[in-house]
Amino acid sequence: MIVSALQHDIVWEDPASTHDLVHPLIAAAAGNGADLVVLTEMFATGFTSDPASFAQSADGPSVEFLSGHAQRHGITLMASIPWRLDDGTGFTNRLLVVDPSGVVGHYDKIHPFTYGGESEHYRSGSEILTLAVGRPGVTLRVTPQVCYDLRFAPGMWRAAPETDCFVIVANWPSSRRHHWRSLLMARAIENQAYVVGVNRVGSGGGLDYVGDSMIVDPLGEVLADGEGRGTAILTALVATEVVADVRRAFPFLQDRTP
Repeated sequence: MIVSALQHDIVWEDPASTHDLVHPLIAAAAGNGADLVVLTEMFATGFTSDPASFAQSADGPSVEFLSGHAQRHGITLMASIPWRLDDGTGFTNRLLVVDPSGVVGHYDKIHPFTYGGESEHYRSGSEILTLAVGRPGVTLRVTPQVCYDLRFAPGMWRAAPETDCFVIVANWPSSRRHHWRSLLMARAIENQAYVVGVNRVGSGGGLDYVGDSMIVDPLGEVLADGEGRGTAILTALVATEVVADVRRAFPFLQDRTP
């Protein structure tokens, strides 16, 4: 399967302008054959602490934007947005999985970024999501994570046996870029799975971002790297048989203890 990571800027707390910014990138990735296209965390607003003003629900403009592009291009899209919980109990940072039929899955960020105050505004999720994405005859078992989740290995360890590819969307500041890059490679190596890390560029909310998006293979080799590239489309072939071959050749996961 061809996977594209969109390393893009975000117009701070302005979804409509950001939609205009990223839609040509989606079209370009799809035109180059991508089956799965991944945008960043809170792709349309930036890492906002004002969910009351910007959170959306199933009929929100960002959901319609993602659904429209998935249908138009025949692709699967992943991105997170501030989400208004249906039960009226608050908000969560929700990653949506959208294919031509609409929203087919979601993952609520389990680890809000307490250091940055996210836990004061967003409720944490409780369940890991693993699902098959793609098209008939070409599918990939994907487990999505959101930004700060990357620092916590146990959930990914549990999901690894049924996962070909971990997708991590982020707004990871440039001041901790070494951590981001190192953890992406570590998660690929220890789980013997592809890792697609997608981080924003630009500035917003008083923080700077340099991207460093990466697609890493199950042996930890970097297949595509957004370091120093600004806005960029990173694309790589991600193959389930490579995951199977690596795990067969090096059967390390069987020795993992809870």
